[in-house]
Amino acid sequence: MKNKGALWITTTAIFVALLIGAQVATRPFGQFVTGSPVNLILIVAVMTSGLASGIVVAILSQIFAQLFGIGPPFPLIMPFIIAGNATLVLIWHVMGKIKTANKHVMRIAATILAAVGKFIVLYFGVVHVVVPFLIDAPPQVAERISYMFSYPQLITALIGGVIALAVLPVLEKFKAAKRD
Repeated sequence: MKNKGALWITTTAIFVALLIGAQVATRPFGQFVTGSPVNLILIVAVMTSGLASGIVVAILSQIFAQLFGIGPPFPLIMPFIIAGNATLVLIWHVMGKIKTANKHVMRIAATILAAVGKFIVLYFGVVHVVVPFLIDAPPQVAERISYMFSYPQLITALIGGVIALAVLPVLEKFKAAKRD
């Protein structure tokens, strides 16, 4: 049992490190380039290591991003980013548990539903709560934040999901070959 716990801690830590590394490496290239691998890593974490790992990665990666200055300059946005990432992870987890003859179709549905779920959480949380009521920002900054947490979140979650559609079968084949 100790080995299983150590493996879980190790893989979860690796996913957190990968996510932070991806954010640091892609930050200069803009939101679409940064957000897509973030969503991919969240999906791979939950689908390969389980719900607890995915949720921990969603939480810790955002906390570390804030500490390292990668995240938005307004800490009040952080809980909504965590909630959006956790929504994406939870939907992928639930959809992955549904038994079906065509796993690929279920994953396509997970990609769409999770992207929409994350978008809804971030859009309403940040654009309709944080920006108008909780932060005191100049109009141009408020407009920029509102844009960042609107449709680009949907697009980056969809891109991350589409990449996951290609990556997950490869990881499953590797895992199956390793067992044999």
